[in-house]
Amino acid sequence: MQPSTDSHLVPDHNPDARALQARGVALTALGVLLISPDALLLRLADVADGPLVFWRGLLTAIGFALILLLTQRGGPGQRLVSALARMRGCGRTGLWVALLFTGSTLGFVLANQYTRAGNVLIILAASPLFAALMSRLWLGERQPRHVWGAILVSLAGITLLVMDEAGSGSLTGNLLALGCSLSLAGNFTLCRTRPGLDMSPMLTLSGLMTALCGLLACTWLAVSGVGGGEGAAEVLESVLTQLWPSHSDDFAQRAGWLVLLCLVLSPLGFTLIQRGPLYLPSAEVALLMLLESVFGILWVWWVLDESLTLRGWVGGAMVLGAMLIKSLIDRRLRHLQAMRAPSADASAGGN
Repeated sequence: MQPSTDSHLVPDHNPDARALQARGVALTALGVLLISPDALLLRLADVADGPLVFWRGLLTAIGFALILLLTQRGGPGQRLVSALARMRGCGRTGLWVALLFTGSTLGFVLANQYTRAGNVLIILAASPLFAALMSRLWLGERQPRHVWGAILVSLAGITLLVMDEAGSGSLTGNLLALGCSLSLAGNFTLCRTRPGLDMSPMLTLSGLMTALCGLLACTWLAVSGVGGGEGAAEVLESVLTQLWPSHSDDFAQRAGWLVLLCLVLSPLGFTLIQRGPLYLPSAEVALLMLLESVFGILWVWWVLDESLTLRGWVGGAMVLGAMLIKSLIDRRLRHLQAMRAPSADASAGGN
């Protein structure tokens, strides 16, 4: 398998290539900003595990499908045919992308239920390391030293940022977080094996897979008696009660937060993020994803008025500083390569 480029930077003497790299950074960063209120909105929605997985999967599938249809041309029938054709065009690689995205979603949601949130974020912060190693092993992509430096500084910054929330946790939760981190890195790396092919249409299938997992979890709870079901009718009633607890006084408000996150923000954000590997190495896409942890904690601090320690502020500053310095170094390298290109062309012409 070969990546779309053998180096960290797209050939910088090509203005179009430089524009494509800048587009990759912009798309990924904007997508991360859109999904950054994830933790805040999930806390406001306050939904149990099974129903949360179901509604997150179903609503995001609807959102992804709407985005896919709206980006096609023609009438409704033509849009549907074009959307299905784009999904089929992703081939087996697309199926693996959908499975890995489903794994990262399930891992993130369930890990937060079984271990401390700080543990989850620290383990997720290792995803750029995993992505860099996978890219080097499978694709031959080499990351320059300043990218490795940014990854390590960001990992240290995330550790400081969430240290107060970290702890021993449970082995199950920590393993789920590790699975999420590996799935995320594998997803981005796998996308690099099909240069120029947008894998975001497969996120619709991933959402349906996630919803099915949530439905099975609710059914298992009902059948096992946790939901209070015995016969088929009672099991069905228990499942529906889990999925639609309308008896709750603040049901409408909590459902509104879930709809905002899963039908609007997540589909828009992850569609943009999934396009990142079209233009950037997987390690850089995963590195930009770390901004979600920083902005996510800032959202909680701002809206819920939770305290943030000095150590947390220092950790957040380390992550943002690492991103800024890396961007400045990349810009300097692009400038130097652009300056060398005309000289190299002139020398070649003289010969």
